[in-house]
Amino acid sequence: MSHLDPFPTDRAALWAGARSMVPMLVGAVPFGLLFGALASAAGLPLWGTMAISLLVFAGSAQFIAVGLIAQGAAIGMIILTTFIVNLRHALYAASLLPFIGHLPQRWLAPLAFTLTDESYAITINRFRACPHDPRGRWFQLGASFAMYLNWQLCTVLGAIAGTQLSDVGELGLEIAMAVTFIGIVVPLLRSAPMLAAAVVAGAVGVLGHALPHQLGLFLGAVCGIAVGYALESARERRPASTP
Repeated sequence: MSHLDPFPTDRAALWAGARSMVPMLVGAVPFGLLFGALASAAGLPLWGTMAISLLVFAGSAQFIAVGLIAQGAAIGMIILTTFIVNLRHALYAASLLPFIGHLPQRWLAPLAFTLTDESYAITINRFRACPHDPRGRWFQLGASFAMYLNWQLCTVLGAIAGTQLSDVGELGLEIAMAVTFIGIVVPLLRSAPMLAAAVVAGAVGVLGHALPHQLGLFLGAVCGIAVGYALESARERRPASTP
């Protein structure tokens, strides 16, 4: 990948991160509106819906939590299920450590809390292209908080609209986020192990769709990671080919 020039100032890096998120923000708008509307339809008050977005800030986990709340699930089941779904963020954080692991806790805490699929996709590409930019942290902060503010606005608008609409789940708004995730994943598939991991994870996730508590999603992630790791390890052990 070609190397990019470091940012001249902290402010330039912050705004560059926010601008880079614009396509992701557009894709997240219908998803945020749908979450707010579904939470409202499930009987959550506006303050409760906003508390979930403000304090959890994890789209897929929020949808699952609202569904479990509507079903009357126990609080322990809700916490466990959302924890499993969000385990992928630990993998994101691990791959970012070489670039931000040296930062003090006052930086790591907000960057960790606001880390999402979208902000990770944007920032990891920037870090890899310009690994020695001392202002990379500001770029990630701008990207992450742009998505955070966008999500809060969409949640409140969706919650208000949800009180006026019926059958919001039938509007098909979730297709926007599916397209966004495809746009996130495809550019990152740069090797055979990555491609195999994505294919296996997707196939297992589809086959396990009927499993309770979204366990098919977790199972797909585990299988995809296992296949990708196995193929990458085999490739590293393979002797270098001669010209």
